[in-house]
Amino acid sequence: MERLLEEFEMRCAVLALIGGLLASSAVAGPPKQGDGPYRLLQTAKVGGDGSFDYVYADSAGRRLYVPRRGPTPRVSIFDLDSLQPVSELGQIGAHGATTDTKYNTGFASSSPVAMWDTKTLAITKTIPVDGGPDGILGDPFNDHVYIFSHEAPNATVIDAKDGSVLGTIDLGGAPEQAVTDGQGHVYVDLEDKGAVAVVDANTMKVTGTYDLAGKGTGCAGLAFDVANHVLFVACRNPQVMVMLDSTDGHYLASLPIGRGCDGAVFNPSTGEAFSSQGDGTLTVIKETSPTTFVVEQTVQTMPGAKTLTLDTQTNRILLITAQYEAPPPPANPPANPTVDGQRPRPRRKMIAGSFSILVVGKP
Repeated sequence: MERLLEEFEMRCAVLALIGGLLASSAVAGPPKQGDGPYRLLQTAKVGGDGSFDYVYADSAGRRLYVPRRGPTPRVSIFDLDSLQPVSELGQIGAHGATTDTKYNTGFASSSPVAMWDTKTLAITKTIPVDGGPDGILGDPFNDHVYIFSHEAPNATVIDAKDGSVLGTIDLGGAPEQAVTDGQGHVYVDLEDKGAVAVVDANTMKVTGTYDLAGKGTGCAGLAFDVANHVLFVACRNPQVMVMLDSTDGHYLASLPIGRGCDGAVFNPSTGEAFSSQGDGTLTVIKETSPTTFVVEQTVQTMPGAKTLTLDTQTNRILLITAQYEAPPPPANPPANPTVDGQRPRPRRKMIAGSFSILVVGKP
């Protein structure tokens, strides 16, 4: 009897231990900031005035392109290894940039679109386009460059070889970020639709739209694991990364991210997706299998560092941001500042010399 009692008590203890472990795992949130392999390795204060949006790493050419807008519009070019300035392409007020390695050409999403020689860094052509150029994507599948606009036309397609305009595409919504599988398919997240548009790169036609089914809206970042057909859609409302199967758009999972996302990227070498947020965080999501994911780490960066790019040679993430003075109070504050759901948002002034390039990686 005593032997049976001892066995019973042992089994109860084991069951209690398992129950405690399950309970602790159920309430565990995302990893705390700093818990994980990634660190903010470098902050290079490169200065310069003007607003900014996207940043682009040409890993093959070892160049970092940072478009700046404002009184002195330009595309600033840095050495990707040293972050030292290399050159500037003047009089270009762009949001983003991309390059084509086959033809050694570069493009900026400006109006008109600027085209340059990536070897000489000389402007070779300006290309008139309609709409309001914003995002940009270079597709090595057929060496096409996509210029995205919230206004019609949503996408203008340009030949990377000679800069000729090949056509436009109605995406059915306001595009933010786009990715390619390099095999004839381009995916574009639609900020105002809570959806991802699928484009046939050969016909330049939308062949489908993947709805997020209420899992997220305000789509701002898009990353892609081509090998496993996983789209990572970074959303602002709620603050989540939604994973979809790129073959048919079916929902896989969603995980929390930071506030104010505006960019995402996937690193096939490490099986990780990254989402950059304006709240000064970088969310790292690990793909443990093609259908399971976990928030691996939340890295503290700097407030405003909401866009990012990946250097595929070093596996490091580069972000851009600046410091700003406190906004001045409105001259005539309204009696009810929440009328029509709007609050006054005075423009903040950038602190001189504070514009910075951040490098995140593993020590």
